[in-house]
Amino acid sequence: MPSPRGALSPSLRQTLTLSSCTSRPQHHLSPFLSFPKPPPPSPLYQLPSRPSSSNSRWKARQSSDVFARTAKVQGLKSRAAFKLLEIDSRYHIFKPRQTVVDLGYAPGSWSQVAVERIKPHGRIVGIDLIPAQPPKGVSTIQGNFLSRGVQDVVKRFLVEGRGKHEAKALEEETDSQGEEERPSYIEMERQAAKEEEAAEGVVAEGDGKGKDMRLVDVVLSDMSEPWPQTHGFSVNSLSNPYRRMMNTSGIPFKDHAGSMDLCRAALSFASDTLKTGGHFVCKFYQGAEDKAFENLLKKMFAKVHREKPESSRSESREAFFVALRRKANVTLEDAESK
Repeated sequence: MPSPRGALSPSLRQTLTLSSCTSRPQHHLSPFLSFPKPPPPSPLYQLPSRPSSSNSRWKARQSSDVFARTAKVQGLKSRAAFKLLEIDSRYHIFKPRQTVVDLGYAPGSWSQVAVERIKPHGRIVGIDLIPAQPPKGVSTIQGNFLSRGVQDVVKRFLVEGRGKHEAKALEEETDSQGEEERPSYIEMERQAAKEEEAAEGVVAEGDGKGKDMRLVDVVLSDMSEPWPQTHGFSVNSLSNPYRRMMNTSGIPFKDHAGSMDLCRAALSFASDTLKTGGHFVCKFYQGAEDKAFENLLKKMFAKVHREKPESSRSESREAFFVALRRKANVTLEDAESK
């Protein structure tokens, strides 16, 4: 039967239906197609953890501390520099040309003060267990000062370097003089060689003791027992040492007893190396044993003072012994036997 006029045949209608289906835009996504899920965050890139309450208190205290702010502005290693500046302004322990030993020098704030006060031709040696970048003009030895071997290394360094240091100072002084008055290079080298040979003989014969070893004008001790190292074993940078310098442990008797042991070790070293008339400064934490140590100092020095600088925090039990003008012919063994 023929189709009415204007009507589409069944075959043409089927063709148009298929073409319209294929050309129609797809406005929906297939259930089998989806965007990939984001990968989990890498453990190397994590949000910083919130600081602990104790860390926040420390930061707040540092930001409000006038000494900490001033030390940062002046380029000092730490606020501890102002403690030594206060001591020196009151007792005048530093003079040009002195030889100074700084025990427990890290991070170097006391050495920074001393090296400026003993110019020109002064000499300073710092010793510490913790690696740190020394201030300009400071010689340093890394090691445990409580070790007898390290103490012998320090004494040998002081003796052997004396001739070179004096020759260098003499050369600098004669730079402004005429060529006729100035000694020749060969003469200066010959004199330095003689002094080195004499120094080696002193160390070998005296075994680090005796009047010939007393080459130091000032012995400083800001030592504290460091925390046991738990991290940073692979860090070899001097500008970023592992942080384990102890302030206090929170146990007063432990802090006091430990500081007294370190003061005793520093005084033993000073007994071997400090000149007659030399000065001794050491940090301690106040407690039951400090009076006995003060009496020991009074037997070896003309004047002994207890100092609590204004830059030392009021809540801290930290204080300093300032022993002035060592007496002649009095050693630590003599003082302990009296």
